[in-house]
Order: sequence, then structure tokens, then C-alpha cells
Amino acid sequence: MSQLSQTDLPGFLQDCQQRCAEHMASYLNRLPDMPMRLTEAMRYSTLLGGKRIRPALVYASADALSDTRAGGTDVAACAVEFIHCYSLVHDDLPAMDNDDLRRGKPTLHRAFDEATAILAGDALQALAFQVIGENEQITAALRLRMLTVLAQSAGCQGMIAGQGIDLAAVGKSLSVNELETMHRLKTGALISASVELGALSAGCTEPRTLASLRHYARCIGLAFQVQDDILDVTSDTATLGKTQGADHARNKPTYVSLLGLDGARSKADALVTEAISALSAMGNRAGTLEAIARYITSRQH
Repeated sequence: MSQLSQTDLPGFLQDCQQRCAEHMASYLNRLPDMPMRLTEAMRYSTLLGGKRIRPALVYASADALSDTRAGGTDVAACAVEFIHCYSLVHDDLPAMDNDDLRRGKPTLHRAFDEATAILAGDALQALAFQVIGENEQITAALRLRMLTVLAQSAGCQGMIAGQGIDLAAVGKSLSVNELETMHRLKTGALISASVELGALSAGCTEPRTLASLRHYARCIGLAFQVQDDILDVTSDTATLGKTQGADHARNKPTYVSLLGLDGARSKADALVTEAISALSAMGNRAGTLEAIARYITSRQH
């Protein structure tokens, strides 16, 4: 499949959004044992917006390694987005960040209720693993490997560990290295899994290629969080759909608070440069992954 330039990226991202949303909707329409209200809550939290950066990384990674998208790629894209959406639902809960808005709309526990939000998040997490486990378009060995990658990134070696560090860090001082560890787990692990799952869905198990993709993903995962910290300070409330400077208001350490605005921007740019360098051995086929890396620090919301 041909790779995209930076100017073509918006169309690629829109295609990924639509493709992933259609497949997620298909899965959510096939839940016969679920109460209708709970299914509607799951639909509310997954289908009403979102940049779908993680699914886009799944597709871009698969495209870099194969000329055709296998059915397993759509499954991987849906799985990582289900995990991401579940994490946002739980992040917004009163016991966590206690947010009233998400993507400019009431958060799930506000639109429905807290118990429904907890159950919807739990269901989305389980559904992510189910759709991979049940997909027979990829071999059992690859499915097992994909499930392991997703579990590691979403759980005790990834997102949940990072969330725990984040909660414990409120009101405390962290070094840049400690902040990096937190975000490498909280945000970066699922981004890294997206890239690796895309490669695995394309049948790639070559260690050097996967190592290069993991290096790229680690860098853009951190760059994504640095840019979020920058936007938390510089974007207007309407764009963010939540309180401006939310992390600052909660006295959470950020890259901006530790490095200053200019220092954070330099950090993000350096990470993108390193990410692109990690792709050098893949040649022109990695063009879309490179374009996504550049997009991460140029986005305004």
C-alpha cells in the first residue's frame, strides 16, 4: 500500500476514524445479553467522537509491512480503541479525575450514572480481548501474542501501573525521569501496543523490525503526552472540552511545570526526531508512521 505525505494525512486519519467506528459499531450491535441501557452507554463512550490516533497507528504499522489489510488489522484497531475508551470512562469518574466533560459532551457518568459508567468501562475492556481471541482470520499463535501485548500494555506493566503512579503523584514533586516513567506506562504503553499489534496483524514477527517499531512508538507516546501538557496550558477551554489547565489545577506535575513551555516544546520536537530516526531502516514504506509522528506535535487539540 502506498505511503502518505504529511499533506495527505488528514484524509488517512479520517479513513481510519470511519473504518474503526464502523467495526466497533458492528461489535456493539452484537451484544444480545446486555441490557439496552448498558449497551447505549458503551456506544456513547466509543462512537461519539475521538481522534482515533491509536487505531490509525495500527493501520499505519500494518500498511508499512503489507500491501493488503488483513481482517486482523481491523480487529486490532478496535481492540486498542476499546481499551482506550474504557480508560477514559474510568478516568472521568468522581474517584479519579471527576470530569464533567469529555470531547465537548457530558462524561459517561454524567450522561448516565456512575454505576453504569463503571460497568460500561469494564465491558469495553473485556470486549477488547474477546474480539482478538475470537478472530480466526489470524493464526492462534499470533492471536496469543497479540493478546499478550494488549494485556501487558493495558495492565500491570502499562496503563494501570501508570495510572497508579499518576494518582500517587498529586501534590508531589516528580523529576523529569519519574514523570517520563509515569507517562511511558500510562499513555505510551497503549500507543506502543497499537504499533506492535498493527505489525503482528500483518504477520510481521521479525525481531529487528519490531524493535524499531517499539522504539518509534515509545518516542511518539512520550511526545503525545508532552504535547497534551502543552495544550493543557495553551488551548482554550472550548477546544479541550474540559477545564483549561486541568492538571495544573489538580497540582499534578507536567512537562510544562518541570521544563517550562519552551523546554516542553523542545522535548516534544526531539522525541519526534528520534522516532523518525528509528524508522530509517524501513525506508519509504514508513512514510505514514513518520507523518503521524509529525502530526502529534503539530496538533492543536
